[in-house]
Amino acid sequence: MTGSEEKEVVDNPVGGAEENVAPEAIDLAALQADYLAMKDQLLRAVAETENTRRRLTRERDETAKYAAASFAKEMLDVADNLHRALAAIPAEALAQDEALKSLFDGVSATERQLDAAFTRQHIKRLWPEGEKFDSNLHQAMFEVPGTTQPNGIVVQVLQAGYTMHDRLLRPALVGVAKGDPKPAGDPGHVDTVA
Repeated sequence: MTGSEEKEVVDNPVGGAEENVAPEAIDLAALQADYLAMKDQLLRAVAETENTRRRLTRERDETAKYAAASFAKEMLDVADNLHRALAAIPAEALAQDEALKSLFDGVSATERQLDAAFTRQHIKRLWPEGEKFDSNLHQAMFEVPGTTQPNGIVVQVLQAGYTMHDRLLRPALVGVAKGDPKPAGDPGHVDTVA
């Protein structure tokens, strides 16, 4: 090979076959089809990337929002015990014993601080007494017959429930009113048997 032939090979590494083709011979329809296919692939790739970005952003936000959920669940027992401790002290004993009154005040202050911390973390206490039973938020432990309340109303709360943002941490343990069955001769009774 001469020096000029080597230069030609180096300058045109593809081989130059397309350069020798006349412009009329290039299939315009095939090029347009290739262009549209490449454009479609590009748009799909961009859409997939955007969907992935949105999903990851949503997952990151959820993780940050509920990161303290397991710690909060463990703290619920502490809140329950503080509440039980305060409820166990009779009012007349507080009036008679100054040391007990000081202890009561200290435990009350601790409970208020814990409640304030829960509020800052968007943890809400559920005490549904008098509300309609909601299986998403409450766990029925028993039915209470003979109440003046309509069927399905929470008449007793055994343990408070808690939510964090919109997620249930622990259901409230409740007793639900059981409405007495109406007698067959009752005008409000509808016979559905034909």
